[in-house]
Amino acid sequence: MSESRIQLQPRDQVTPEIGAVYDALLAARGVVPNMFKVLAHTPAIAPAVAGFLKPLLSDGALKGWYKELVAVRISQCCACEYAIRAHSISARQKGASDDQITAIADFENGPFSPKEKLGFRLAGKLHQGGPSVDDAFFSELRANFSEAELVELFLTAAAFEMFPRFIDGLRIPATPSPAAK
Repeated sequence: MSESRIQLQPRDQVTPEIGAVYDALLAARGVVPNMFKVLAHTPAIAPAVAGFLKPLLSDGALKGWYKELVAVRISQCCACEYAIRAHSISARQKGASDDQITAIADFENGPFSPKEKLGFRLAGKLHQGGPSVDDAFFSELRANFSEAELVELFLTAAAFEMFPRFIDGLRIPATPSPAAK
């Protein structure tokens, strides 16, 4: 990928509010994602995006590592290397095994439960568009996921349909891996 179309903002050039976002991301992830270094140009939006993503990708009705793998699956569908890499790292940090991360591209044959595979199938269907989730498939989802799990699953898949388009459209370079601790 070529150089970012929008300048990445270093920590010493951002507002105190954005600096606090950088500090929180660094503490949680070990690195400030380059996407946030672009979002820093919009001081009202960057903290809102961070505030949206933190509860979405944390343990909730579904485990954080699983939602990160759903994000990886959507990112694969979008062919977004930045997001595949970022969410693979985050999935590992949250407890996904290397075997799970490696197998997500061929999840049907991977070390996943039938319920987990169903969620990955949903990601592929949503990538095709909301109408791809027909009543029969939704009935299968409802039989396996609680309503709270369904909300998290759909929102995770939908959100990570948007972020790869933002990242790739602006040619944001992949974030370096966090330093080993």
